[in-house]
Amino acid sequence: MLTIDIPGSQTLQLDHLVLDFNGTLAYDGQLITGVRQRLELLAGQLQVHIITADTFGSVAKAVAEIPCRLSIISPKAQDQAKLDYLQQLGASRAAAIGNGRNDRLMLAGAGLGIAVMQEEGAASATILAADLVTRDILAALDLLLHPGRLVATLRN
Repeated sequence: MLTIDIPGSQTLQLDHLVLDFNGTLAYDGQLITGVRQRLELLAGQLQVHIITADTFGSVAKAVAEIPCRLSIISPKAQDQAKLDYLQQLGASRAAAIGNGRNDRLMLAGAGLGIAVMQEEGAASATILAADLVTRDILAALDLLLHPGRLVATLRN
């Protein structure tokens, strides 16, 4: 569990990290350099979940060495499928990271929603649904590895 006390706001007690794959953890189906190592570190505190429609058919191979739960969803109604998955875990006890329009409900419903801006960009609805936005996935994961940085951004 990861506990983060946000002064003037709330104390986050997170058990899960739910991540989109393409556009968030990977470009064109290939895992971004540095992601695996950070997820391995976070897996010591959080249960890592990767949820995707697997656009490129490469996710299982790409995450084979990462301690995570992989969920491949239908290409239809992905936004609702991601939110449903999050809610089954206990949304308030989860951080979620994504960039696509299909991630917006998941980010809005999570205890902590982080949108990432990378080569694919980020949907404006997803940015608005997030608690914060980072320049890339490495910065987002580093916030969870160094939660004092989150406190500085989210405190009131």
